Amino acid sequence: MDNQFRERLMGLIDERQQAYTDLSDEIWGYAEPRFQEYESSKAQQEFLKSRGFSIRADLAGEETAFIAEYGTGKPVLALLGEFDALSSLQQEADQTTHCPIEGKSNGHGCGHHLLGTASVAAADALKTYMEENKIEGTLRYYGCPAEENAGGKAYLVRDGFFDDCDVALTWHPYTMNKVMKGGFHLANFRAFFTFHGISAHAAGSPELGRSALDAVEIMDIGVNYMREHMIDAARVHGAITNPGGIAPNVIPAEAQILYAIRAPKVTQVKKLYERMCDIAKGAALITGTTVDIRQVAAYSNIIPNETLADLIGENLAHVVPIGYTEEELAYAKKFQEVITELDKDALRDQAAVLGGKERKKEIQEMPIWDFIVDANSSYGGGGSSDVGDVSWVVPVGQVYTNCYAAGTAMHSWQAVAQGKSPIAHKGMLAAAKVLACAGAQLFLQPELVEKAKADWKEELDGESYPNPLPKDLKPEIW
Repeated sequence: MDNQFRERLMGLIDERQQAYTDLSDEIWGYAEPRFQEYESSKAQQEFLKSRGFSIRADLAGEETAFIAEYGTGKPVLALLGEFDALSSLQQEADQTTHCPIEGKSNGHGCGHHLLGTASVAAADALKTYMEENKIEGTLRYYGCPAEENAGGKAYLVRDGFFDDCDVALTWHPYTMNKVMKGGFHLANFRAFFTFHGISAHAAGSPELGRSALDAVEIMDIGVNYMREHMIDAARVHGAITNPGGIAPNVIPAEAQILYAIRAPKVTQVKKLYERMCDIAKGAALITGTTVDIRQVAAYSNIIPNETLADLIGENLAHVVPIGYTEEELAYAKKFQEVITELDKDALRDQAAVLGGKERKKEIQEMPIWDFIVDANSSYGGGGSSDVGDVSWVVPVGQVYTNCYAAGTAMHSWQAVAQGKSPIAHKGMLAAAKVLACAGAQLFLQPELVEKAKADWKEELDGESYPNPLPKDLKPEIW
C-alpha cells in the first residue's frame, strides 16, 4: 500500500488537534472516579454525536458506558477508550511541587483523559476517511468506564457487547513508545473479606467479645505465609478498609480487608483466590467470627496478537520520533528532577535494559524517550487491565506512546501535573494517528483481519473466555 491513506489521516488529526486537546483537557478537569464519569462520558458522547456517530449509552448496568458507531457491515472495528480518574491524586497542572486542588479529590494519574480522547480522535478521522473513500464496514468507539479497580470492560464483554466485533485496537499513555505484545499485564481479582464478631468491653468483659479485627489480622498473616508458596509472578496486596472503629477499649464487631490478587493467567488468580477464601474461613474459625466474601472485580490476562502487533509497529514507525521543542525538553527535565528517589533508581534500571552499556548513560539523561522501545524488552507492564477480557473474545492490538517525562511513575501526582502539557498532547495525537492508520489498513486489507483472527485462535489453543466475574455481580461504586 502507498502512504496516501496515512498522509490523509494524519493530516486530519493535525487539522483537528485543537478540538482533541480541548476535549482531553476538559476531561482532565472533571477527574471523575470509576462508574461516576458522568461529565467525561457526556463530553465524549456529545463530541462524537456532533461528528455524525450514532450513540448507544447506559450499557451492561454501567451508566457511563457507551458505544458510538458509524457505518454498516463487516468488518466491525472497535476502538477502546477510557475516562476514569484515580482517587487522592488531585494536583494543579504544570506544578513541580505537590499542589492539591482545593475541593478536588481525584486526578488523572494514569492518563485516561488522554487514552479516551486519542481513540475518539482516531474514530473521528477514520470516519471522515471512510466517507471520502466510500469504505464499507462498521467503526465503533467504546467508551469504557471504571478501568481502575472495577474492570468495566469485563461487564461489557460478559453482556455480549463485543460479540459481533472482528478486531479491536487500543493504547495507553506511558513514558515510552512501544508496541504492547500482550504478555505484560497480570490477571487480577478484587475481593472484600468482611468479618463479623461480637462487641464487648475490652477490659471489663473481653471474654464476651469476638474480635473481627483479630480475624482480619490473622487472615493477613495467613496470606503472608501463602506468599512463599505461590509463583514468583503472582502478587497479593491488601488494604484494611474497616478496622472496626478507633476505640481500643471496644472489641470490634465488624472489620474488613480488600485484596487485589494478581498472576499472569486468570486461572492462576482463581486458584489463589480460592486458597485465600480458605484462609479467611480459617481466620473466622480461630476467632469465633463469621466471614462474608465478596468478589467485586476481575481482570483477565491479555491474549497477544502478532498480526496486530506488527501492524501497530509499522504505523508507530511513521510517528516516532514525535519531536519536541527545547522548551518542552526543559519542561520534562524539571519533572524528572522531582520524581522520587525510587523512581530515579527505576529510571536508571530502565536505561540499562534499553541502552545496554553503550547507551545507558545517554538514555538515562534524556528528559523524554523519543524513540521506539523494542516490543520484546522487559519494560512496560506489571499492572492489570480489563483490555484482557476483551482480548479473549476479539483480537486486540495495543500500543504505548510517550506522554510524560522519562521516569515519571503512573498513579502519581507528577503524572497528573503533566496531563495537560504539550508533551501529553503530542503523545495523545501520536497514538490517535497510529490507531487511525492501523484501523484504515484493517478496512482496506480485510485479509489482515482474517490473519489476526487466525493468530488469536492459535493463541487461545482451544481455551474459551473464563468469564471470571460472578454471574450475579453488577457494577457498583465501592
